[in-house]
Amino acid sequence: MSLDTPAATKPHERLATHLAEDMDAVNVLIRERMASEHAPRIPEVTAHLVEAGGKRLRPMLTLATARLCGYTGPYHVHLAATVEFIHTATLLHDDVVDESNQRRGRPTANLLWDNQSSVLVGDYLFARSFQLMVETGSLRVLDILANAAATIAEGEVLQLSAAQDLATDEDIYLKVVRGKTAALFSAATEVGGVIAGADEAQVRALFTYGDALGIAFQIVDDLLDYGGDSTKTGKNIGDDFRERKLTLPVIKAVAKADLEERAFWSRVIEKGDQRDGDLEHALALLDRHGAMAATRADAVAYAAQAKAALEAVAPHPLTDMLRDLADYVVARVT
Repeated sequence: MSLDTPAATKPHERLATHLAEDMDAVNVLIRERMASEHAPRIPEVTAHLVEAGGKRLRPMLTLATARLCGYTGPYHVHLAATVEFIHTATLLHDDVVDESNQRRGRPTANLLWDNQSSVLVGDYLFARSFQLMVETGSLRVLDILANAAATIAEGEVLQLSAAQDLATDEDIYLKVVRGKTAALFSAATEVGGVIAGADEAQVRALFTYGDALGIAFQIVDDLLDYGGDSTKTGKNIGDDFRERKLTLPVIKAVAKADLEERAFWSRVIEKGDQRDGDLEHALALLDRHGAMAATRADAVAYAAQAKAALEAVAPHPLTDMLRDLADYVVARVT
């Protein structure tokens, strides 16, 4: 698979081209539903994030899975907008919790307005997402997306206690990632199959694809925090370190640490006593124990799981694009 030739644009770009008409309808619906007659700040804050140039990957996953399962009705558009609203709401809340000041290379909403606006507009978007779910008339769709919203919140709360505790192991990390990231990916792909009336084997396969893709996506994100290009990621290198987040590369390094190294990790992560040169030392420890390479291998393995799940899905041009997408997610770090 080539990612660089003009004829073979990036997988998410090919998806966007293939689904352009559907995505136009999603964008129209998003603009309609983020409007507010009485509180103009709601569309201001929402537009700042929704129109910030994100790839819209999650709603495209819903559109793609519905289409590859033969859906011809209107409600995949509602579900794609629902997924985007849930995602946007969680970003607004996350930036407040993390005290972030940059998102996708732009100032965050909480920096431009205030924390109260970000939290309350996030709440509004969650409410709008539930209205959109109900309009599909599918109780199962409502169940999947409502569970995803609860799981996302649960993952974020678990991260609060786990992120700065050196006892956090890879199993706990995976629970956090399945909550805060993979839950929405898997819900996005699963509801596409459900709304299309796909058989249970295909629906399960689409869920598995989304779950594995979401985990690979987050692992790569965590890797890029220690070795990415801030002009491309929109994040400052070492943000997770400065925010004392115990992500997979550090968990792997801590597991192999000697007493002196463990004391360092305890000081900078658990106690928050960070000094000049600490990030560079952390990077050296990650390199010493092969933590980056091991984390990269995990991401590649989850991408392979995602592709394997698609073997149960009927052949379709969109299936090929989803398979390429899994490769592309990890190509950023391989």
